Amino acid sequence: MFPRIEDVAERAQVSLATVDRVLHGRGGVRPSTVQRVMQAATALGYVSQAQLSDATATKPLRIAFLIPAGSNRFLRMLGDLIGYAHEQWAPFNVRCQAVFIEAFNPEALAQHLLKEGKRSDGVAFMALEHPLVREAVAELAERGVPTVTLISDLSNSRRAAYVGLDNRAAGRTAAYLIARFIGPAAARGAKVAMIAGSLSYRAHEEREAGFLHLFEEQYADVRVVGLREGRDDAQRNYEQARALFQQHGDLAGIYNIGGGAEGIGRAIHELSPACKPVFIGHGLTPDTRALLIAGTMDAVITQNPQGAVANCVRIFSNLRDRRDVLSGVEHVRSQVIFRENLP
Repeated sequence: MFPRIEDVAERAQVSLATVDRVLHGRGGVRPSTVQRVMQAATALGYVSQAQLSDATATKPLRIAFLIPAGSNRFLRMLGDLIGYAHEQWAPFNVRCQAVFIEAFNPEALAQHLLKEGKRSDGVAFMALEHPLVREAVAELAERGVPTVTLISDLSNSRRAAYVGLDNRAAGRTAAYLIARFIGPAAARGAKVAMIAGSLSYRAHEEREAGFLHLFEEQYADVRVVGLREGRDDAQRNYEQARALFQQHGDLAGIYNIGGGAEGIGRAIHELSPACKPVFIGHGLTPDTRALLIAGTMDAVITQNPQGAVANCVRIFSNLRDRRDVLSGVEHVRSQVIFRENLP
């Protein structure tokens, strides 16, 4: 009598659906369960010893990184790094893939999370604060596909971990730098402004909050005259900065919370030297490096993109191997880069 799939399920003490998933390689089953099912199937003669060896061999962990497409040079650098550094992740038995998606669109992000979750063992992504994104993360968690938020976190979600800066601290750092550059005399009644990519990113919202709180606590005479959104686009940032300078001819400082710094730099370059505001931004890229060297930008708050990706890989490897999720994961530290200490 030939063994049946029901016999395999009974011997392995799992459901028929689980046996079916294992035998057809559809994923979503724990490695220990896969091994138990295949050993039961082999013992019953349902599959061969060779098939057992193939099925229980450690397969590379497939990780998808969802990167917002657009003109944000730091994010493009991050995506390129993921694509070029295959050999770096080989010791972890991991395969990483960068998937560029539409930026600032929560519906598109949620769809890509579900899509990549079907063919990946883990998904890292820059989160947008939205119910659709939160629901997609929850659905992947139910399927056993972990997610890691990168650069910007997602509140009240079932993500496995967050990799990125303390963004409130980053905003406070930007405010402190602007105040110190302006100086104590000029700070009395000085005006400063912010340009964000989008407050749909929790990272940008937290940077704004930290920025405002430091001025409220330590430099109460400084006036924060507004926040504008530029969607990390250089041309939009140029237009937003131009409008700020026309409205506030005495603007003393500007904080670029997201990308597109070159647009703000172009607007500053068109001002007379006497009207140049202090300019602080994020992400060391070829564009911000050039702005620092030219003296248009005063400081850049940045983080190590290689370290961020490595932390994501370690987290997914820990989850696969049933270790503590943050075992071996390094704390993400911000760096403040000036023209004089450019690496």
